[in-house]
Amino acid sequence: MGRGPLIIAFDGTPAAEHAIRDAAALLGRRPAVVAVVWKAGLAFELMERPTATIGLPPAPIDVRTALDIDEHTYEMARDLARQGAELARELGLEADPLVVAEDPDIPIAETIVSLARERDAQAVVVGPHRHGPALLGGVSRDVVRHAPCPVVVASRNGA
Repeated sequence: MGRGPLIIAFDGTPAAEHAIRDAAALLGRRPAVVAVVWKAGLAFELMERPTATIGLPPAPIDVRTALDIDEHTYEMARDLARQGAELARELGLEADPLVVAEDPDIPIAETIVSLARERDAQAVVVGPHRHGPALLGGVSRDVVRHAPCPVVVASRNGA
């Protein structure tokens, strides 16, 4: 087990909030990073992809609009990380917010696993985010498979 902080993957959903609550109850007072992955440049991909290939009329996006969308998305991610860290601190974790900018083509799970390696994480905490009969969603499943440390998949009342 690493000597660094807990890495808590957070996306603002009820499942992610339950993950923070469960992590605080289970793991006690310790350093934590509440991480929100932000897909930087996603708006620019809309500029590059022709919509005609999927049967939609062209939707022109200029550079200024793409920059505005990107800035707004970053601000939302920053606010979300702050909210998650605040909740974690209220529950006794020594939490700091972190927004990680990532290329839209890099899977979120890969970013979380990389962050755990970089920070020498004690553990990674994720919500299940499952859909249908699957026990885990894609992100939590891939984090469990590839993380360099223990992974806590927190689920409450089937959330």
